[in-house]
Amino acid sequence: MSDRNEKFLPSPAVHRTPSYPVSVIIAAIAFYWVASLSVVFLNKTIMSGSEFKFPYPCFVTLFQLIVALVLLVVCGQLGKRRRALSMVPPFEFDLDLARKIAPLSVIYVLMLTLNNLCLQLVEVTFYQVARSLSIFFNIFFTYTMLNQKTSPGAACACAVVVLGFFVGAYGETNFSWPGLLAGVGSSVFVALYGIYVKKTLSIVDNNQWRLLHYNTAISIVLLVPIVMLSGEMGEILREVYFLRDMQFWFLMTVTGLAGFLINTAMFLQIKYTTALTNTISGTAKSCVQTLMAMVFYQNPITAMNGFGIFLSLFGSGMYSWVRYAEMQRR
Repeated sequence: MSDRNEKFLPSPAVHRTPSYPVSVIIAAIAFYWVASLSVVFLNKTIMSGSEFKFPYPCFVTLFQLIVALVLLVVCGQLGKRRRALSMVPPFEFDLDLARKIAPLSVIYVLMLTLNNLCLQLVEVTFYQVARSLSIFFNIFFTYTMLNQKTSPGAACACAVVVLGFFVGAYGETNFSWPGLLAGVGSSVFVALYGIYVKKTLSIVDNNQWRLLHYNTAISIVLLVPIVMLSGEMGEILREVYFLRDMQFWFLMTVTGLAGFLINTAMFLQIKYTTALTNTISGTAKSCVQTLMAMVFYQNPITAMNGFGIFLSLFGSGMYSWVRYAEMQRR
């Protein structure tokens, strides 16, 4: 999964010091890789790859958000006394602000739920391809909603990604239409989420952590009726025999913790590295993720499927490079 697909919030603006020790930079990148890869593989393990097969993406998303909210509240309180956590403000919830942030939370819930559904239904090796169209939809919505045009270089990179999507889908051995559609849907809401975050940040004085407080709390409220009405809760109570197994809840909690840590990991990686290093790190991580899936899950990959994965990864890296170069020229 690429950086832009995994972000719960946009990269925070930070003032850079001239340089940091190499050990600090390596530690920040390693922390991001561990957190990011953990989110993908733990979610896949829970929903379809372990003795605790738990194919309920809405409930999994809800539980992980509850874990994240608890951690946010705890970190907010500890931040009053611990400098290392001072960036996380105390929890707050104002109804007027919540109403203004609610549209963003609807997009957030759909993004996370479709993402988990896609991961449940497709192989991890195909996961990157299934969600690669976020670049295309980002360009589309940026033009239609913000009236901002895209450079020829970025459009060319997007074309490579789209080609990789169709080639990879055609060559996928264990093809799943629901999984593919969930991936495309997730890509739509990833693109919309980035746009709405930029519009919504001003409501909370451009504080990403305050927005995360509100977004997580509102998303939990939205997901509870969805879990009930979707039938997942009733089926869980009827069919799941390991609800009293503490190992299962431990695994669920660790997955929620990994989802929370990805925010901190991205903050640290961007703080201690350059924008270019951050871009390269994300693309390289996606390549490693695909290779790890091939080794751990023994996912079968045809030549065409492999070529499609390569095109998606190459196009994503090319797009990130073009955007970075454009930012440097401004």
